[in-house]
Amino acid sequence: MEPGSSTLLTLLITLSWFHLAESLGTGLGLSPHMGWSSWNVKQCDSASAKYALDAADKFISLGLKDLGYEYINIDDCWSTKERDGSGKLVPDPVKWPNGIKAVADRIHDMGLKFGLYGCAGQMTCAEFPGSEGYAVSDVDQLVGWGVDFWKFDNCYTPCKVNPRPQTCPDPAGNTKTWYAPMRDAILAARARTASQIHFNLCNWGRDEVYKWGAQYGAQSWRISEDNYGDWASIERIASTAADITQYSGPGGFNDLDMLYLGSPKLNTRQERLHFGLWAILKSPLVLGLDLSNISASTLEIVTNRGIIEINQDPLGKPANTFRPPGGPEPVKGKIYPYWVGELKDGVVIGLCAGTAAGRYSLEFRDVPGLGRGWYEWTEMYTAQTGWGSGVSLDIGLHDMRVVKVGSFIFSTSNIPSRLSGPAGKRDY
Repeated sequence: MEPGSSTLLTLLITLSWFHLAESLGTGLGLSPHMGWSSWNVKQCDSASAKYALDAADKFISLGLKDLGYEYINIDDCWSTKERDGSGKLVPDPVKWPNGIKAVADRIHDMGLKFGLYGCAGQMTCAEFPGSEGYAVSDVDQLVGWGVDFWKFDNCYTPCKVNPRPQTCPDPAGNTKTWYAPMRDAILAARARTASQIHFNLCNWGRDEVYKWGAQYGAQSWRISEDNYGDWASIERIASTAADITQYSGPGGFNDLDMLYLGSPKLNTRQERLHFGLWAILKSPLVLGLDLSNISASTLEIVTNRGIIEINQDPLGKPANTFRPPGGPEPVKGKIYPYWVGELKDGVVIGLCAGTAAGRYSLEFRDVPGLGRGWYEWTEMYTAQTGWGSGVSLDIGLHDMRVVKVGSFIFSTSNIPSRLSGPAGKRDY
């Protein structure tokens, strides 16, 4: 290490602990990242140049780039099964006939960014070479290729102290220890080069990663086991996220895992809730489907400009659950109906019909951040607008409505009851 670099490294780690990405001089992670990932398409078979470039083309033709989607991320299985004689990772020559850099350069020329996948253990989850013992050289390769995003997984990490088997199952344990070498390599590369690699920790939420992920130079960290594209996964992940929102914000965000829209296990209502809840919780919005076969209904959901703007709001504050008068008791593992989050220019309310269809009603005076009075509001999925002292909407089972409450019109503290605007809510 060069003289003085250890001091700089310490400073970088300290600053990242406080989510001060601006002070790091990177500008990374100021809002949740948006993009596409290859794994849910065809798993190992989609870890190729063809899939990366096809996705990039779709970002342009479908208008996704214009909405803020920018990362084209290739997941596991992109390399050969062995490193070369000098210990370098080798891109699979069949999947990457012109190498990684040529693809990254083309994607950059389109105004997009390119990401790859690695693992803290001896092998990746699909048993390709991991980065244990190779963190510095692997990061040097990433910088040379122009990689912008590095998803770092948690398979085949140490199971026991030496001697230990060459391969071992995924343990629970001190992931901080075996993620430290990659942390040091990433931060050192940022300090000595123009590299701005987004570091994504994928340790499945173990060891309370949300408490130390920023200290490790990460801009996002997974908070749970994988999203399997079914309703049970949506409930499980959302329930987990609801308890740890205080650890997410500009500089480092809780990652609720890829959006599994397009899954045959989810209907359109469930897709709306999936996307809307991930958005107001300020999770990264990473599409995990074949964009060449995206349905019209799914495309309409993922291109909802209003919901994307809420996700990308500069305050970066995740929504939290709140219990209005008469609201139900929270049930562990289930999605709570009422959510609220602060925005730069208002408040977002999430109404989730996680357990029952029906009419969901709120008085704004019962919503944290609002008060007794009339407000203008817009529901983002239906484009319904209204004004008054509250909102009342019919919502189907497992569906969601995302309501942005904007301008305060006037206080109702000293006026008699009357009907409000198009919502038909009575002012009390």
